[in-house]
Amino acid sequence: MGYVSFVRRIRALLSIQNQLARECLAELLAVFVLILITLGGAAQMITSSGTKGDIVTSSLAGALAVMVAIHTAGGVSGAHLNPAFSLSMSLLGQLPWWKFPIFVAVQTFGSFVAAAAVYALYYDAIWSYSNGTLTVSGPRETASIFATYPSEHLSLPNGFLDQVLGTAVLIVGILAITDTRNRAVPRGLEPLTVALLVLAIEVSMGFNCGSPMNPARDFGPRLFTLAAGWGTEVFSRGSSWWWVPVVAPLVGAALGTGLYQLFVAFHHPEEEEEEEDSGRARRQTKH
Repeated sequence: MGYVSFVRRIRALLSIQNQLARECLAELLAVFVLILITLGGAAQMITSSGTKGDIVTSSLAGALAVMVAIHTAGGVSGAHLNPAFSLSMSLLGQLPWWKFPIFVAVQTFGSFVAAAAVYALYYDAIWSYSNGTLTVSGPRETASIFATYPSEHLSLPNGFLDQVLGTAVLIVGILAITDTRNRAVPRGLEPLTVALLVLAIEVSMGFNCGSPMNPARDFGPRLFTLAAGWGTEVFSRGSSWWWVPVVAPLVGAALGTGLYQLFVAFHHPEEEEEEEDSGRARRQTKH
């Protein structure tokens, strides 16, 4: 049996034809890649005490991770990567509502597994930096490698507003970037453009709480830190902050979706009108 024939047989055995299963597998891998790189950037910055990375490199890691993740699953699942974006797609009728909880579960699981991989990758560095104690607060805390926590100055209402606005801007930007009836980017450049959008948000709105804007990105790794030994403080720190990056991005997604429809999408000419205008323009050109 030749190599090509062997590969074909293996592919035939492993190939999955069910559309939902294919979407879930692609989404799982894409989220894993996204969170692995994002948390890896944070781990490098924190465990090296800033000598091998800073807030800029961490932000770049998160933004470029989005680009890689979109390329990974964009043609299969649409690379939602984020329950907030999945909610936006459901509100617009582009994702069936029955798929929404499935996508959220897959995204959260992918984030959990990626957090475990980052912990394994940086295991020695984390224990060395923390002096053998996994803490959620204090000068040697390492919990913020995995989940977001509010700055000392931030109140829950202000943090909620931060995440609503940040996610709304994210959704408005993505809808604009992919709107073919607006000034959409050239086909194939969507991943890079969305990555630049994420970077812009992170470097302008990251001070309060790190701009999670993704319930799965925050909740999955937070669950991992609870299981891995950081304790229940991962849910109680910051006046029980944990629910803000879970709920607020969903509110922001609904807000951003509504704003783009009300201010832009609803006002696009009807397709019939566009065709008539195009036909009229062609006739005028001929004459």
